[in-house]
Amino acid sequence: MSIHKAARKITTHVLQAMKAKNEKIAMLTAYDYSIAKLVDQAGVDVILVGDSAANVMAGYDTTLPLTLDEIIYHAKSVVRAVEKALVVVDLPFGTYQGNSKHALDSAIRIMKETGAHAVKLEGGKEVEESVVRILSAGIPVMGHLGLMPQSIHKFGTYVVRAKDDEEADQLRKDAVLLEKLGCFALVLEKIPAKLAEEVAKSIKIPVIGIGAGGGVDGQVLVIHDMLGLTQEFSPRFLRRYHDLATEIKGAVSNYVKDVRSEDFPNEKEQY
Repeated sequence: MSIHKAARKITTHVLQAMKAKNEKIAMLTAYDYSIAKLVDQAGVDVILVGDSAANVMAGYDTTLPLTLDEIIYHAKSVVRAVEKALVVVDLPFGTYQGNSKHALDSAIRIMKETGAHAVKLEGGKEVEESVVRILSAGIPVMGHLGLMPQSIHKFGTYVVRAKDDEEADQLRKDAVLLEKLGCFALVLEKIPAKLAEEVAKSIKIPVIGIGAGGGVDGQVLVIHDMLGLTQEFSPRFLRRYHDLATEIKGAVSNYVKDVRSEDFPNEKEQY
């Protein structure tokens, strides 16, 4: 029996065991009760309440505007739905950078108010103090390296990161540092597949990729992208498993037509 099936609840230790047994980890985002319930029932190991909610739920161009109160609202909704998956919540931009006490306060609010199981933050050496302080309170931390959407104005673009030797070397060092500090897992976003595989083999904690090839320990996608609810975002790494945008528009169009033609409600649909 697989480790996922044998586990009653996915924990950070279960994820470590999955990596040790070379059992791939499936991770998806969710932001509300109804979708989170379905994702959990479908067998996903980790649900990320991502700051991508700023894009797919609120319509912002970047993840930067999302507030701590907003991510807490989404996380509360998700946690109420989930029975088995590990729920990880992104620390939004401005809630942990440059001030480790503020970082700890932010992480504590998330854990206390949502019931989530862990937090995720972006960066390596530059957020070391924040990682240490959050971990000192017993809060599990997932790291995030490579393309870091909260640093989009620094990067200036969403192109593949760590293609040059200097940036790749720094990423390797940051991955080792995050493991040493005590992070339980690491997300690598939009970096060369060869580098991602090298990093995954060099550290003992699970490495989850998004646009980082198949040589890592698991994969994560934004659920709106994966289900085809969003159409304007089409990076190479995205596989669409459905075209819900077309299906939903078709269903709504049929509803509008039936209402206007007085076909809905019919006699059986009345009291």
